[in-house]
Amino acid sequence: MNTILITGSSSGFGLETARTFLDRGWSVIATMRALREDLLPTSERLRLLQLDVTNTDSIAKAVDEAGPVDVLVNNAGAGMMGALEGTSMAAARELFELNMFGPMALTQALLPGFRAQRSGVIVNVSSAVTLKPLPLLSTYTASKAAVEAFSENLAIEVEPFGVRVRLVIPGRAPDTSFSATARARSQSGIPAAYADWAKQAFSAPAQQPGEVTTSADVAEAVWRAATDPASPFRIPAGADAVALAGGVGVG
Repeated sequence: MNTILITGSSSGFGLETARTFLDRGWSVIATMRALREDLLPTSERLRLLQLDVTNTDSIAKAVDEAGPVDVLVNNAGAGMMGALEGTSMAAARELFELNMFGPMALTQALLPGFRAQRSGVIVNVSSAVTLKPLPLLSTYTASKAAVEAFSENLAIEVEPFGVRVRLVIPGRAPDTSFSATARARSQSGIPAAYADWAKQAFSAPAQQPGEVTTSADVAEAVWRAATDPASPFRIPAGADAVALAGGVGVG
């Protein structure tokens, strides 16, 4: 039975991905910073582990408790909206710790196991903000662009050991709490000179018509990345992400 470890499983993309793989017969290790046992159905194929990807000790403990896994999904992350001029470097570093260095550290901790079994899939969840410049997202976009560059190079490093790396690239997902949490992180990041313009930018996503991304779209993209060796390196998730990427898959 295949085993998948998913970070950020308490909501949104991670939670739906855990449900999808559990429904399809996989053994699922759902990790989250604060354990919630009421989110997923009870199953002998489900384990919940506490994991803070920004904490070295937490990573080591979770990897030890998890044991061998076949697929790692680096989904945990956060957004940030704000003008660069008003974003402290401490806040920027905190975001990179979660969005970039966390996935890097967890991947590093699991690679010896993947090499030993001569197989494994690493799925890193990025964002369609890397496909189209948007206002007030320079720091967040930089963190996700770093994930993509890291993934591209990692794929070459680990291929000789039978390990695959894939990127899942979701679009705008209003059914998740992402926008609300991103805005919460940005309240001190708007200098007075940007206030009127930022107000318009913040209200724009809610007014945007057209296609969006659902958590189910992302779960299906992760499924494809995990189970289809012929899948493209970049897999856009959601109709809006597919349109930005220019097709079904970008590789």
